[in-house]
Amino acid sequence: MIFIVIRIDVRPEKREDFLAGITRYSAQVREEPGNLVFRCFASVEQPDEYAVLANYVDQAAGEAHVGSEHAQWFFGWLPSVVASVPKIVYQELPGDPWMEMGEVKLES
Repeated sequence: MIFIVIRIDVRPEKREDFLAGITRYSAQVREEPGNLVFRCFASVEQPDEYAVLANYVDQAAGEAHVGSEHAQWFFGWLPSVVASVPKIVYQELPGDPWMEMGEVKLES
């Protein structure tokens, strides 16, 4: 599985444009074969900081995503709304790394 986290710092005056664009893009990415998760989260401390979490079944699915028409649009559009170049963490992980957090127990 491919595990990706992207930190995006948005220019304050472009927040609404960013939210409209990332909403459109997210819907398109979620329709891709091989996409497991694609979500955008806002920071609770920094109003213009966002994180994107993306998971793909394998490298081929990730490469297909990067080559897609909507990804090419997003990569070209993103510089118009960000305050700096986004930062990315990209890891290829074996199996399904999503597991229950052992430190948290649900109340009965």
